[in-house]
Amino acid sequence: MSAAIDDDLWSAVGDPTRRRMLDLLLSDGGGTATTLSERLPVTRQAVAKHLGVLDRVGLVHVTPAGRERRYEVDEAQLARAVAQLTAVGTTWDARLQRIKRIAERIQRGTAERETGSDQS
Repeated sequence: MSAAIDDDLWSAVGDPTRRRMLDLLLSDGGGTATTLSERLPVTRQAVAKHLGVLDRVGLVHVTPAGRERRYEVDEAQLARAVAQLTAVGTTWDARLQRIKRIAERIQRGTAERETGSDQS
């Protein structure tokens, strides 16, 4: 695989709550832990922890907004994540194609042996 995979990044986006948070931040143009917690089935404290993970891997950036902190998706880092996912998908597509060809050869060989034994 040519593109380096960032395990911390994929660990961060591997969580469904964090993916939902990214979706909300993208659709709303940003948000705070409070506004996100109102739309998610987790506490504000849990949202803040998830945002901390996203911040550490660079998927969001933070700006102070009064007593709150406003989070926005870092589009360059998100594009990097998408590029990594595309690379992983391409690699797995090639692997699955090789597995399919092997399985088809095995199936043809089995069918040929069965056909040959029927003629005996």
